[in-house]
Amino acid sequence: MKTEIYINEGIHESRIAILEDGQLAEIWIERPENERMVGDIYKGTVNAVLPSLQAAFIEMGLERTAFLQVRDMMEADAEEIEEGGRGNRRSRSYPLIQDILKKGQELLVQITKEPISTKGARVTTQISLPGRFVVLVPGGGEWVGVSRKIASLQERRRLRDLVSGLRPEGYAVIIRTEGRKKSEREFRRDIKELQKTYERMVKKSKKLKPPALVHKEMGMTSSVIRDLFNENVERVVVDSKARYQEILEYVRAVSPELKKRIEYYRERKPIFDAFKIEQEIEKLNDRTVWMRKGGGVVIDHAEAGTFIDVNSARSVGTRDQEENNLNTNLEAVSQIARQLRLRDIGGIIVIDFIDMHEERNRRRVIERLIDEMKKDRAKVSISPQISEFGLVEMTRQRVRANLLHTHSEPCPTCDGTGRVMGPDTTLTKIERWLQRSYAASGERKLVLKINPEVAGYLTEAREGRIKALRKATKARLELQTDSSLKPQEYRFLSAKSAVDLTRSFNI
Repeated sequence: MKTEIYINEGIHESRIAILEDGQLAEIWIERPENERMVGDIYKGTVNAVLPSLQAAFIEMGLERTAFLQVRDMMEADAEEIEEGGRGNRRSRSYPLIQDILKKGQELLVQITKEPISTKGARVTTQISLPGRFVVLVPGGGEWVGVSRKIASLQERRRLRDLVSGLRPEGYAVIIRTEGRKKSEREFRRDIKELQKTYERMVKKSKKLKPPALVHKEMGMTSSVIRDLFNENVERVVVDSKARYQEILEYVRAVSPELKKRIEYYRERKPIFDAFKIEQEIEKLNDRTVWMRKGGGVVIDHAEAGTFIDVNSARSVGTRDQEENNLNTNLEAVSQIARQLRLRDIGGIIVIDFIDMHEERNRRRVIERLIDEMKKDRAKVSISPQISEFGLVEMTRQRVRANLLHTHSEPCPTCDGTGRVMGPDTTLTKIERWLQRSYAASGERKLVLKINPEVAGYLTEAREGRIKALRKATKARLELQTDSSLKPQEYRFLSAKSAVDLTRSFNI
């Protein structure tokens, strides 16, 4: 697979595009006000201990307190950590959190999941420091783990034996995928640098009063170069001279054989325009993704998860409906896997495939989905079969807000629901307000303020609707328009005192 990395440095944001076989596979975006936080280490204070959840809130000086579960305080082993990330812990018993933590206690924590929506950051007390070839786990036990992506048993054995002799006392070490075929010298240098970083961090933390940032993980661009730039990447093209020099210096130190693949983009035309990346990014907020054969994939986001619907739409196929449905579903699988990576969609995902009657066809779709998701670096779990309702449930690791939340904010008119009340519904609510007002108060002279569009609806047909409203509620209404009001909003004021009465008779 041909992989290319393009880096665009702007005033307000930095972007990294990863292309696989000429097609946009991932897009990373970072802004000054929303810098990457995963991997950052803080000295924090226990704000509250919650025995019912077996968790605690940690004050770290961020906008919201962080969340620490008891299982994220327990020593992990090689089976539970891979590539520097936390895996799913095997079922086991844990001590009670109220026996470990007390309110006001100080401790070092590392962010494993960034704040998303109303939720604070997720943290762990099990610190891990990723390098280019290894991950160092201070106090993590006396073991050496090897990335599962290194399949050769012979190479796994060689790496484990080699690194076991280099592992510092009191540290666990995980060999990353990038460590494949590397020499003792390269591992020794990586481990030594990480050990120095940790020792400096501990020394610094002793001088700091919480809440305080103790260690800042590499920025987005640096971490991408560290984690992804290897012999499989054909080129890295960057449009910032300073960033180009920074990447060049880093690569000279760790993998000098790769420096010839780094290019500085000098043209006036924006780099993402020149390589046809910008037009692909523009499509990423579309709700519907059209496929080559006419089918469509509809992506809807909700608080509880993401829901994806596959439909045949304009698809043209054979007369065999089962075969058509199978082919559309198989094409959709590739597009869904790509969109999940591109949009960085995480959490619970439910996919509604087109109904198929034959079990072998349903199995083919699941197998294709599992195979396509192997390209994804995020941890993924997929249900082994399509349910009787044609649904597939899956989860994808989420460490930060997805692309939709990065690029947009909830609509101020509909509050993020995607729908607003029609004028008929607003009119009905106004009528009920007037009925409650009539039953509880003798005030009949009122000023009604509404959105101009709703006012137009009320006064259509020679003010027929507003006349009917006045007659039914015995109210003497003065109608005023207010463009600051949403279509579903209204305000009632006393005509005598101009006092706002709206809340007085709302439900």
